[in-house]
This record gives sequence, structure tokens and C-alpha cells, in this order.
Amino acid sequence: MTAKAIPIITLAAATLLTGPAFAHHVMDGSLPATFTDGLLSGLGHPVIGLDHFAAVVAVGCLAAAHRAGTALAIGFVLAMIAGVAGHLQGASVPSAEILVAGSVIVLGAVLLAHRQLNALAALGLFAVVGLLHGYALGESIFGAEQTPLAAYLIGLAAIQSAIALAAMRIARLVTDANAMRLRLVGAGIAGIGIAILMQQVVPSV
Repeated sequence: MTAKAIPIITLAAATLLTGPAFAHHVMDGSLPATFTDGLLSGLGHPVIGLDHFAAVVAVGCLAAAHRAGTALAIGFVLAMIAGVAGHLQGASVPSAEILVAGSVIVLGAVLLAHRQLNALAALGLFAVVGLLHGYALGESIFGAEQTPLAAYLIGLAAIQSAIALAAMRIARLVTDANAMRLRLVGAGIAGIGIAILMQQVVPSV
């Protein structure tokens, strides 16, 4: 087995072992009731949800190609927070789960194609993806009291920023060593999106 094959195999295995993408709840499906509950929920959601985790990793990898990569990654996080806020304010996004899966596919495909998006195009893509994922994540906190809600947003922003910036730094190292490995990661991320999309559009047997 070559080192190049490891990213795809790892991500494929994660896909097969992961349950439905939108059933992830850190608090066993109940709303956070305290500041600590909200913080832990915010920290946990993007990690236990493979679709969200894959998207944040892809954003970090794509941001790595830009000098303003840190600003682009933070822009994604801010858009994600805006998406959560929109959901809490009663905004409605039809077929949000399918759109989220599609966004993961798009991010993976761009990474796989090794396309050099300009900074404005990257920011636009990250903003749309951030809004969609934030909207989806907002479902788990809808109806919570103000204190756990604030803690949730703090935790969510912190963990998303940490993952995206870590992925960006690793991607820069990997690109310097062997750009093909980063393209393989893109293939794995697109595969995750396709698997999740199939969960949404194909009826369970």
C-alpha cells in the first residue's frame, strides 16, 4: 500500500462506518440547558458530523493556496455562524440536507481538480458553503435558551476555526512535498459527499 492511497482509504472507511449524517447530536438529541452543555455541543457537532468535518477540512485545504488563507478560513466560519443565526430567526432552506451534501461534493471536486480559485471566488464559495452548513447545524440548537445558545456559537466558531486553520497548515506542507496527496484527499471528500447524498435521496430498505 502506498502512502498516496492512505487518505482515500481512511476517508472511505470513515464513510462506511458513519451513520446518517444529520442525526448527530452531542447531547443525545436534547437541547443544551447550561453554558457548559452549549459549549460542548458547539465543539462536538462539526467533529461527530462527517459531512461538516469534511467541509471544514476542504475549506482549509483550498485556503492554503492563498496568502490570505487565514482570512478566507475565518470568512467561512463567520458565514457558518450567519447560517446558524438565519435558522434561529426562522429562515427556511428547502432540501437543506441535500444541498449540504452537494456542497461537500463541490469542495472535494475543486480540491481534486487542483483548481486555483482566485481569492474572491474562494471567498464566495466558502460563504455559500458556510451558510448552508450553519443552517443545518442550527437545527440542533433551535429553541435553546440564550446562555447555552451563546456558548454553542462560541464552541462552534472555535472548533471550526481550529480545524480549518490546522488543515490549511498541513495542506501547505503536503503540497510542498507532493501535491497529488492533496488531490487524493479531495477525492475522498467528494466521495463522502456522494455517500451522504445517497443517504438522503435513496429510500432506506
